[in-house]
Parts: sequence; C-alpha cells; structure tokens
Amino acid sequence: MNPLPDRTVIVGILATVGVVFALVFWFVRLSPSVDPPMLWKEQPRLEAPIKPANGSNRPGSLI
Repeated sequence: MNPLPDRTVIVGILATVGVVFALVFWFVRLSPSVDPPMLWKEQPRLEAPIKPANGSNRPGSLI
C-alpha cells in the first residue's frame, strides 16, 4: 500500500476541521437562545405576597 502524499493529508485534515467548525456554527445558529433577555427594569413578582395568618394588615406588626 502506497502512503499518501503530505499535501493530500494536510488538505484532508483542513477539510475535516472546516466541516467540524461549519457544523458547530450551523447548530449553534439554529438552536434557540435559552437565556432570558436582559431587562432594564425589574419585573413584577410572580407570586402573591404572603399575608399574616392573624389578619393584621399594619405595616410593622411582628406579632
């Protein structure tokens, strides 16, 4: 079996690396972004505020 010339091996390696980079960038571009967008103002809380069990609505009552 005859060995391949150096030029053929180098071209094959470069082509393989190029195909790998192309596939990686193609899949990254097709996948949707999983990070939420950065917001410039605070969003309202999704959960309702916790009310005291004894029904006291005074702001400062701990008991």
